Amino acid sequence: MTQDTGVQPYYASNAADLGERYGGVPFEKIHADVLDLLPPAPARVADIGAGTGRDAQALAARGHEVVAVEPVREMREVARLRHPAPGVTWVEDSLPRLERLTGRFDLIMATAVWMHLTSGQRSAAMARLAELLAPRGLLVLSLRRGAPPRDRVMFDVPAEEAAAHAAEQGLELARLTENHTDGLGRAEVWWQTLVVRRPE
Repeated sequence: MTQDTGVQPYYASNAADLGERYGGVPFEKIHADVLDLLPPAPARVADIGAGTGRDAQALAARGHEVVAVEPVREMREVARLRHPAPGVTWVEDSLPRLERLTGRFDLIMATAVWMHLTSGQRSAAMARLAELLAPRGLLVLSLRRGAPPRDRVMFDVPAEEAAAHAAEQGLELARLTENHTDGLGRAEVWWQTLVVRRPE
């Protein structure tokens, strides 16, 4: 989730329902295109916009030290109930500033959050994420594509734009994939996954 875009009330009021919906799609299915790129455990991982905790729990179960970033209190509460993983530290913070995160991360995942950022926020967010990456660290952006819904602030952001912002920060393209099958069965939604790496 993000700052100052008016999207947080939607997630606060729908947290329980979203926990059921998102929790029903396995981590391994959502991220099948990039599993082979993930660093070996133990790695320091940040899950940005961690939502109801599915990915954070899965990464902790793989032996990683996970910092789960989520600004919406109701979503964090649902996550702690559904996924009480001991290897996850929850932080109330949000893009684009991520003021409460410190240190460097071997892996940063931002799944279905980039579309909530305005154009100016996307550039600033990429700069901040680049700062947080360790040498050889990976950033995985899962980008929701298709016409935005009307019940919350959202933008259709192509991976090519995100890749250009990453290149401006000196990050190298590791992989770009497209998946036209939505995990929740929505015909109007498809996905791109951008993976970039901080060089040595």
